[in-house]
Amino acid sequence: MKPFLLLATRAEDVVADGEYRAMLRYSGLRAEQLHRVRLEAAPMPRLRLDDYSGIVVGGGPFNSSDPEDAKSEAQRRVEREFVGLLDEVVERDFPFLGACYGVGTLGVYAGGVIDRTYPEDVGWTTVELTDEGAADPLLAGLPRRFVAYCGHKEAVRDAPPEAVVLATSEATPVQMFRLRRNLYATQFHPELDLEGLRERVDVYKSYGYFAPEEASAVVARAREVTVTEPMRILRRFVELYARP
Repeated sequence: MKPFLLLATRAEDVVADGEYRAMLRYSGLRAEQLHRVRLEAAPMPRLRLDDYSGIVVGGGPFNSSDPEDAKSEAQRRVEREFVGLLDEVVERDFPFLGACYGVGTLGVYAGGVIDRTYPEDVGWTTVELTDEGAADPLLAGLPRRFVAYCGHKEAVRDAPPEAVVLATSEATPVQMFRLRRNLYATQFHPELDLEGLRERVDVYKSYGYFAPEEASAVVARAREVTVTEPMRILRRFVELYARP
């Protein structure tokens, strides 16, 4: 099987490695089957899409809606690199699953509006599939409503003109969308479990998602639910797109 590619942007090793382990665990891939590139650390290498089965984009502290003068040079570089990559990915309709930061990258590229209209508190949300989502092959077998972990400063306000909205929630109108047949983006985190959320709360407690003194309460609220369904999306992505 050709490997999948994980494009990551988390600078702190504990959450970067935790995200990678979660992607492996819930996708069912082995380490040699999921190549990781940490874009925050170095420029994107030259990639041949034909070497991979598909691309997964992880989350991170970069926000597409950040003011330009507030972006680091690394963030501006990563954004430029994603535009170049997405030129080929979108043209070829190459399998792509963007989680969290993937909504911003694919959404902005395709003409959507990503801003701070619908921020999400760190914790959990109830995701509801649209009729199109219930019929989508990537979401086959998922219930129409399920709980997922979330936490974002920005979200999709207006979906890209050619996008199909697959999932929504009470506070965030676009929780997931698809472009063409094989390009997906989720606002919620399909890889995130309670332990991963706890790690991220600890690392990002001074990043403005919540008041630092509220970290313990954020984790306590996350324990109120059991999150199992979103992870099935990762496994299904591998099942659909793995190729020799």
